[in-house]
Amino acid sequence: MKVTETEFTGLLIIEPDVYADSRGYFFESYNFSKMKDNGILTQFVQDNQSKSEYGVVRGLHYQVNPFSQAKLVRVIEGIIFDVAVDLREGSSTFGKSFGIEMSSENNIQLMIPKGCAHGFSVLSKNAIVFYKCDVFYNPSTERGIRYDDPDLCIDWHLKADEIIVSKKDAALPFFRESFS
Repeated sequence: MKVTETEFTGLLIIEPDVYADSRGYFFESYNFSKMKDNGILTQFVQDNQSKSEYGVVRGLHYQVNPFSQAKLVRVIEGIIFDVAVDLREGSSTFGKSFGIEMSSENNIQLMIPKGCAHGFSVLSKNAIVFYKCDVFYNPSTERGIRYDDPDLCIDWHLKADEIIVSKKDAALPFFRESFS
């Protein structure tokens, strides 16, 4: 397993060792011992999975303390552009976004630390996204930021008329309304 640090503290790109042959492939999508060997001590308590069609943008979602969540995200089917936004005041990357293309072909995983909002856009016909959380979902602490926030300037790798967003996500506040 290869772990690459990003400029965001605790935001890691994880590339599992994939063993492929004429029959297909095998890889460990999660191994606590290997994660621990790489300094990742997060213990997960909940798994989530979503299926979305081309053009769907989900997010940007997060939970506030004491229910802030770390997430380990991967793609089971399709291609997404995955985004994390640093909401940790005092962090050198506060208010900045990080994005990476993830797919069922490249098997990249993203370890998103507590204090970051998360979202993704679907770039293939369909995508199945799976992620582990270290804290249970708590609706009373659920928050979000608009996907089209002008201060964040996130390029979702879609044309504006292709984007499909839920009513709930379209009504989320902008970053500066939550963090000014």
